[in-house]
Amino acid sequence: MHFVPGLAKPIFPDWQRDWHDPHHYRGPNNEEMKLHKENPCYVFNQRTKILEGVRQALWLTKSKLIQGLPEHILSLADDPANQIEDQDERVQQAIRHSRFWDTTTIRPKRDRFCPVLLRDLLHLCGTLQVKHTSLSKRILAENYRVAALWNREKDVFQVRGLNGMLLNSMTSLPAVAQSGEVLATENHTLETFYPISPTIDLQCTYVYDQKNDTGFRDGYPYPHTHTLFFTETVDSAAKFKPEQLRAKMIMFAFGNALARARSLHGTEHYLSQQEHPQVLEHPVVVQSIATDGRLFQFIVLQLNTTDLGPDTGVKNLVWMDQDQLLYDYAKCRPLIKKKIVTVPAGLSGYQPETFKKFLALHLHGAV
Repeated sequence: MHFVPGLAKPIFPDWQRDWHDPHHYRGPNNEEMKLHKENPCYVFNQRTKILEGVRQALWLTKSKLIQGLPEHILSLADDPANQIEDQDERVQQAIRHSRFWDTTTIRPKRDRFCPVLLRDLLHLCGTLQVKHTSLSKRILAENYRVAALWNREKDVFQVRGLNGMLLNSMTSLPAVAQSGEVLATENHTLETFYPISPTIDLQCTYVYDQKNDTGFRDGYPYPHTHTLFFTETVDSAAKFKPEQLRAKMIMFAFGNALARARSLHGTEHYLSQQEHPQVLEHPVVVQSIATDGRLFQFIVLQLNTTDLGPDTGVKNLVWMDQDQLLYDYAKCRPLIKKKIVTVPAGLSGYQPETFKKFLALHLHGAV
């Protein structure tokens, strides 16, 4: 029974159990699965961190970037009739609640105070329901799953999985750009990043379901996506740099808009290469807000077309306002250097313009 070099090693067949053992289950090969396809699909999920950031997201979604939020949306928060009573003071109280009063620790973690701050700001915006009754026709949803599939040149892409907290509405958001500005995007040239592949950092799989799903059943009274909210999570693997976070905001906003457009206009020919370019008569608009508890990112996406294969034709539009500070510091203890108080204890450096943008996006579609 000792090993002797030069002698043939016997090959025995695999032992087959006579019972089902869930702890030692061996799944079938990919080729034997029902959902196996010949062409691969490149998936963007909640943990995907793409290398080229916003540039790659714009190419994948066939979108044109416009720096800054639309002026007619920002003007909503400048109107005194749309402002909250004692607005700046109440926002600062919300910041203090999330940073100082909601916990007993000296330095609370972001995954603790970030969701608290976001909910407090949404509660403040909800106090305007007395003036604008349309704000009551919205609802927050968590832990829902979205799926959107599209062709980009010869590759198949899909956005799927969990994303941030979603604000749904009974009515859709109005179009931000009018038809003239939409048709003018035909002259825009999408930025490439050759020799880097546009599929870099995306999950490649041959087993996938060709479906488009908004995450809600038919007949749901709040079918329209209004705003996506992304906050810091407990999972350290899901922490994003600002550039990667903005790309994630664009991809999931696009996924929700595309899934909604598919549910309205059908999906039977969305993978056909012979489909004529389709420009939506009523564009789908989705907003997105991300924060780490101090820094805010704002995005407005307008889906103008579902013909996403070629680089030519009408493009989608993305308005982005990035790296907006709500406040500079929130210290439980003062920061002292060389016996000089450089940062005092408490809240300092409050920026009221950031909350005005948050409020303007919340009022969009209701005023």
